[in-house]
Amino acid sequence: SLRMESLPEAVLIRILASIPAADLVLACRLVCCQWKNLVDGAALWILKCLTGAESEDNAENWQNFYFLSKKMKNLIKNPCGEEDLQHWGEVENGGDGWKIEELPGDFGKEFPSEEVHKYFVTSYEWCRKAQVIDLRAEGYWEELMDTTQPKVVVKDWYAGRSDAGCLYELCVKLLSENEDVLAEYKSETITIPQDNDANWTEISHTFSNYGPGVRFVRFEHGGQDTLFWKGWYGVRVTNSSVTVEP
Repeated sequence: SLRMESLPEAVLIRILASIPAADLVLACRLVCCQWKNLVDGAALWILKCLTGAESEDNAENWQNFYFLSKKMKNLIKNPCGEEDLQHWGEVENGGDGWKIEELPGDFGKEFPSEEVHKYFVTSYEWCRKAQVIDLRAEGYWEELMDTTQPKVVVKDWYAGRSDAGCLYELCVKLLSENEDVLAEYKSETITIPQDNDANWTEISHTFSNYGPGVRFVRFEHGGQDTLFWKGWYGVRVTNSSVTVEP
């Protein structure tokens, strides 16, 4: 029977190139010295980039280039309320709690992107919700985070309704394996006055040069209305995103 180690290296590279990138790094790399060298080398990743119709002649590190070009995806799950409150944990349900509504909503404006159809809305006491992203589970292995330290870009969108004032806050933390805070961004408490234009506003922050050890991103946002009206007159949020970028 043909043993894997007797295959010509070029053939082995072709086989490995068809394996999902995360599996290459987390499993195949550990099989033996030869496989580790292939996964750490450029040839495999060049082939992977080319077969994925990716090409970047000057990429210093094909492995990082492959991952970061493939991975420019939103790591926040259910960012627009299409799955109710699924994937959002540590929820603080002040007043009448979180609710999901269809855009544009009462006294609201359409969202700048046609792909967004819903939003989360807060009540008359603080409503907060959070999501913790496990970077390793998403395919960003330790060495990449520690050495390359790719940018972690955080974005959120918020709006008031034109007949009510409200408050909004965003807090994002980069956490270690033991969930120590290695970097943090906290917006001020943003006040939207009553009789506002109900326009959607984007807030963003980019983490870079944050040092080694980052394994999780904790995203939390929330708000309330300032009139203490029963129901859902507080800040509206949607289209939250966390991306890892080269």
